[in-house]
Amino acid sequence: MFKLLPGFVAAGCAAAMIISAPALAAEPQAPAPAGPASPPADKPLKAFVTSVEADGSITFRLFAPAAKSVSVVLGQRDPMTMTWSENGVWTAKSDRLAPNLYEYYFDVDGFRSIDTGTNQPKPQRQVNTSLVLVPGSILDTRDVPHGDLRLVTVSSKALKSQRQMHVYTPPGYTDASEPLPVVYLYHGFGDTVDSWVTQGRAPQILDNLLAEPKIRPMIVVIPDTEADIPEAIAENFPAAQRRKDFYPINADAIDRELITDLIPYMEKTYRVRTDADGRAVAGLSQGGYQALVSGLSHLGTFGWVATFSGVSTTTVPNTAVDAALNAPDTINKALRNFTVTVGSKDMVTGKDIAGLKAKLDEKKITHAYHEYKDLQHEMDVWRPSLIAFLEKAFKE
Repeated sequence: MFKLLPGFVAAGCAAAMIISAPALAAEPQAPAPAGPASPPADKPLKAFVTSVEADGSITFRLFAPAAKSVSVVLGQRDPMTMTWSENGVWTAKSDRLAPNLYEYYFDVDGFRSIDTGTNQPKPQRQVNTSLVLVPGSILDTRDVPHGDLRLVTVSSKALKSQRQMHVYTPPGYTDASEPLPVVYLYHGFGDTVDSWVTQGRAPQILDNLLAEPKIRPMIVVIPDTEADIPEAIAENFPAAQRRKDFYPINADAIDRELITDLIPYMEKTYRVRTDADGRAVAGLSQGGYQALVSGLSHLGTFGWVATFSGVSTTTVPNTAVDAALNAPDTINKALRNFTVTVGSKDMVTGKDIAGLKAKLDEKKITHAYHEYKDLQHEMDVWRPSLIAFLEKAFKE
């Protein structure tokens, strides 16, 4: 507490405080922990951060001088033990890798960490993984005509909130263009509206396929698969109850948003086709379930449906989807293409896809099925699945 000096009145209180303040001892500040930008100033930063080598291998580096043990996990591979050096850098080098976008993370004394020395974290609701591109594939940003990618905010009446989605328009698109077909593309559980853009590399895939050319010009809409309404916040549900309690409520909400808000918005704002044959809905994992729910519940709205490693009614029942699957003649007449894909070693939704495929075979529902050998629940299934689906879509 400060005390007024003799002769000071209330108006001089501030001055009294200034005079008395130096008597207070400052608390000692702990040194800031080491980070990727704090190695010795006489060495280049490259020596402290992850880099892709000319031969396609990756040298993983993490500046963590106080760590006791560090390993790196690349994709679905076993952890690689990293070696410490006197400059505080932990290092490990991969074998030569095929061109691709890879996931990885560090295990630092039992703590899962992103790579703080790079600028490409995986888009997630809870971020714990980084991405690194080994160039040389269709995922590259090539010297070809590029479409436009817009982040659009839509006022959702169905969800009573402001919602964001990405809209890709192909090179040369204008407000005077001929109406184009539209794909609505959903991400998986735990991911974000940025996932198909950043990790899926959808803009690069679309640009490169159009340039070859292997696909028709189209617009791709990438909404958020999570409704985030009070009764369906993903983080509020234990994993054991997710399929029983969360998925049905969320899928119904996202379906209402798609039909009530997103499709009308696209028809009002963009030059898009309004017939079922000019609309597709696709998704991976939880988004694959969303594609089933919306695609099969509205057979007069969509002519193209794709589920990539998707959850199905095998584990998450849905009355409208089951009704569609029990009317094979109707579904065969309505859909131009029904694509189902999965990795042969998928332990997350393998049971779902097996159950769905058995139902499709039993009911003689026409579908395109592909199993990716020795792959799990991963982007190495979903990106090729998207490419194959886009190459079929909207061709007469």
